[in-house]
Amino acid sequence: MGATRTPRGKWIEEGLRALVAGGPEAVRIEALAQALGVSKGGFYGYFRNRDALLVEMLDAWEYEVTESVIEEAESGGGDARAKLERLFSIVATADGTVRSTTAELAIRDWARRDATVAERLRRVDNRRMDYLRSVFSSFCPDEDEVEVRCLIAVSVRIGNHFHAADNGKRSRAEVMELIRQRLLE
Repeated sequence: MGATRTPRGKWIEEGLRALVAGGPEAVRIEALAQALGVSKGGFYGYFRNRDALLVEMLDAWEYEVTESVIEEAESGGGDARAKLERLFSIVATADGTVRSTTAELAIRDWARRDATVAERLRRVDNRRMDYLRSVFSSFCPDEDEVEVRCLIAVSVRIGNHFHAADNGKRSRAEVMELIRQRLLE
């Protein structure tokens, strides 16, 4: 009986974990194999080289934070507000390595130094904005208002993790709920 092969997805997930922990420089085949408790030989059964892994990590991230999230938001049916409620809930509870906020922030940081990653990030952000436009515009006829709501939704998602200030008499959760209510008016 042969040895069980470490699944491709585990290499990708471990690569994203390394990216979060130390940036793209930390994504090293030997270190990933060690973290997975396997030899690095199995890596080459899936990936030509480290660059191929980095591309697949970005592919997995892009799919998970765009198409997969959109499919989940759409899957429950209902009107645009119901879809946005689901979307906000999905995003608020994003967990796992691929969808985590920490992965998003690590990729955004990487994009500041790598034009290829920056282009990928632009595609992700444009896909998110396009989806939000399609949903908001179904109940908000003012194009300017749609654009404002889209940018607020995306900016709050990303910026909330950088914002350290207190929220006056309210908790962060209360303020986030007020934002959600405002966006759905």
